Amino acid sequence: MADENYTRITEFIFIGLKYHPQLQVFLFLLFLLFYLITMTGNLGMIILIRVDSHLHTPMYFFLSHLSFVDICFSSVVGPKMLTDFFAERKAISFLGCALQQWFFGFFVAIECLLLASMAYDRYVAICNPLLYSVAMSQRLCVQLVAGPYAAGFLNTMTHTTAAFRLPFCRSNIINHFFCDMSPLLSLVCADIRINKLLVFIVAGAVLVVSSLTIIVSYCHILIAILRIRSAVGRRKAFSTCSSHVTAVSILYGTLFFIYVRPGAISSLDVNKVVSVFYTAVIPMLNPLIYSLRNKEVKAAMGRTITKSKFFIQN
Repeated sequence: MADENYTRITEFIFIGLKYHPQLQVFLFLLFLLFYLITMTGNLGMIILIRVDSHLHTPMYFFLSHLSFVDICFSSVVGPKMLTDFFAERKAISFLGCALQQWFFGFFVAIECLLLASMAYDRYVAICNPLLYSVAMSQRLCVQLVAGPYAAGFLNTMTHTTAAFRLPFCRSNIINHFFCDMSPLLSLVCADIRINKLLVFIVAGAVLVVSSLTIIVSYCHILIAILRIRSAVGRRKAFSTCSSHVTAVSILYGTLFFIYVRPGAISSLDVNKVVSVFYTAVIPMLNPLIYSLRNKEVKAAMGRTITKSKFFIQN
C-alpha cells in the first residue's frame, strides 16, 4: 500500500511562510532586495579579490570561495521562494525537491567548513606570522578549499539518497518554503529513526568538527594576542579576526539551533522562521561584514574606483 501511494507522489506543495495578505507585496520586495544585495555584494567581492593584487592572499582566496558558495546557496532557495509569493499553488516536482535538498545540503556544509579553513588561516597568520607565507602554501590553500567541497558532497549524498528512497505516502504538503530535511521526513510513512540518526550524526559531525576547529584556532589566537605587549598590536590582531568571528557566530548559532538541538525535527514552525534568516539574510550579511569591517577591502574598493574613474576619463 505504501508503495502504491509512493508512486502517486510526483510533486510536493509548500505551505510557505505565514503572513497577512496585505504584507504580500512588502515581503516580496523585501526578500527580492535581500537576494539582489546578496548577488551584487558577493559577486562584487569575487571581482574585487580577482582584480586587486593586494588581495591575492590566502585569506581572500578563502573569502572568494565563501562568496561563491553564498551566491549558489542563496540561489537554491531564493528564486523559488520569490515566485511562490504570488503563486496560488506553491508546487515543486519530486525531482526538483530532491535537487533542491541536494544542493542545499551541499552548499551549507561547504560554508561551515570553509569558515573553519578561514579560522585556521587566521591562526597561522597571528600565531606564526614569520612562517605564514611558507605554512599557507598554495597547495595547502587548495586542499583547505577542496576538503569542504568533498565533505559537502558526502554530506548531501548521504542525506538526500537516504531520504528520497523512503515512501512519501502520508501527504505531499511540506510545512516549509523549501525542501528542507525535517519537514520532508515528517511526510514519510516508514520508520525514519535511521534517517533522524543520520541527520544528527552527519550534519552534527560537519558542525561539530568545523566548530571545534574554529574554537581551538581562536583559543590559540586569543592566547597569542594577550601576549602582545602593545595595545595597538593587540587591537590590530583583533581587527583581523573580527569579521570572521561575526560571520561564524551568526551562521553557527542559527544552524545549531535548527539541526543539533533536541527535538529539532519536530519543531517545524519554529525552524521555518529561523530558516528565513540563514537562507535569505546570512548570505547577504557576509559580504557586508567583510567589506564594512575590513580596512584592506575598503582600501581595495577605493583603488578600484579610482582606476575606473581614470579609465573613464581617458
